[in-house]
Amino acid sequence: MKKFLIFSIVIFTFPAFANPYKHWSKKKMHEYSHSLAGKVENHLAIEQLGEFGSHFALVVYRTGTGTSEWHDDYTDFYVVQAGEATLHTGGKIVDPKEVGPGEIRGEAIKGGKTTLLKSGDTVNIPPKTPHHIVIEPGKSITYMILKIRRK
Repeated sequence: MKKFLIFSIVIFTFPAFANPYKHWSKKKMHEYSHSLAGKVENHLAIEQLGEFGSHFALVVYRTGTGTSEWHDDYTDFYVVQAGEATLHTGGKIVDPKEVGPGEIRGEAIKGGKTTLLKSGDTVNIPPKTPHHIVIEPGKSITYMILKIRRK
C-alpha cells in the first residue's frame, strides 16, 4: 500500500509529456531544407517535430511571403536554419481576420519594426505581437519554431 501511495504521488505530481526528450543534430536540421523543398504548397511546407506539454516544435520552409499573424496565447521562438527573409513585427495587421480562437491572420503589417533574418539567427515573438515573414522572389528560408503556450 505504501509503495502504491508513493507511486501515485509521483505520477500525479509530474505532468505527462508526449515526447520528454528530443535531439536534432545540425545535419538533421539542415536536411529539412531539402526534404521540405519537395513538399511545398502555396510557398510553404511544415513538419511537426514534437509536442512537449508546454510547447511544440515545427520546422518551416518558405519560398514566398505568407500571411501576417497574431497569436493570443503563444510565444513564437524562431531558430533560422538556412536562407533569409525579412521579419516585420509590431505595428498593425492589415485586413485582419480571426481564423481560430486567439489566432488572427492578415495581408501584411503596417508600421512596426523590420529585421533581416539569416541562418543562425534566433527570434522571440511574445503573444499578441503582430508578425510577418516577407521573402524576396527567388529566396527561401528554413526555420524551427517553438510555439510556447502562455500560462
